[in-house]
Amino acid sequence: MLAIATPVLWLVAVLLFLAIAGIGMMFMRGIASVRSTERIEPEDVADLDVFFVCRECGTEFQVTKLGEVQVPRHCGEPMLVVRRPRHQPIEN
Repeated sequence: MLAIATPVLWLVAVLLFLAIAGIGMMFMRGIASVRSTERIEPEDVADLDVFFVCRECGTEFQVTKLGEVQVPRHCGEPMLVVRRPRHQPIEN
């Protein structure tokens, strides 16, 4: 009886492995394909005077095109989004 049970146990183990691996692969493919297929066109926002400012060192980046919003990191920390009023030239 023991001689027959060993191949059966191996067969069950291999089938269980294949089933678990197949379910895992389907799960991973599902997670990987969640990205949206909609593409956002960049919008020109240079005249709005929006800047990313680093809290640590003071580095500033002016935002000129806005697409998918993702705040950059500098010095290991997320940068602050700062909107400054536009300076109007003084007319005489």
